[in-house]
Amino acid sequence: MKQALLIASALAGALLVAPTAWSQAPATGPLASELQARKVVKTADGREELTSAEAAKPGDILEYTATFRNTGKTTLTMIEATLPIPTNVEFVPGSAKPANPKATDDGKRFADLPLKRVVKRNGVDVEEIVPVREYRMLRWAPIDLGGEKSASYVARVRVLDDVPVTPGSPGVRK
Repeated sequence: MKQALLIASALAGALLVAPTAWSQAPATGPLASELQARKVVKTADGREELTSAEAAKPGDILEYTATFRNTGKTTLTMIEATLPIPTNVEFVPGSAKPANPKATDDGKRFADLPLKRVVKRNGVDVEEIVPVREYRMLRWAPIDLGGEKSASYVARVRVLDDVPVTPGSPGVRK
């Protein structure tokens, strides 16, 4: 199964970095970006090793590393790194580096983790935690990136089965 490669390809085209605001287009100018997707494998002695992500199956853990490089001489300000999370994977809580990104399940409103929402049950508003399977993006706090400097962002995801899931559908695991 070449699911991981498809995920990496989808992310490579969708990786976004924009000064102060989210954008559909990759940043232009002196800001360069690179995305790597690697599979996390446990060795016989219990250590973790990062290997090729060309093939992955449900349950596999992938690690995405997005590196942004300022190829110019002057500081770029208010750079936000946004990492899309495809629908066939789920974010692994606690795996983001730097820690404490914000997340969204609708692509519009970003909030601290874990995401929460209010639902009506028997006519009463109840707050519940949004399953990580429904997270669609992570976004880190804006940074200033000095001339000829780089910054990396890491997040792990778990490959899910091939069943498409939409928030609120019966396929969403609670």
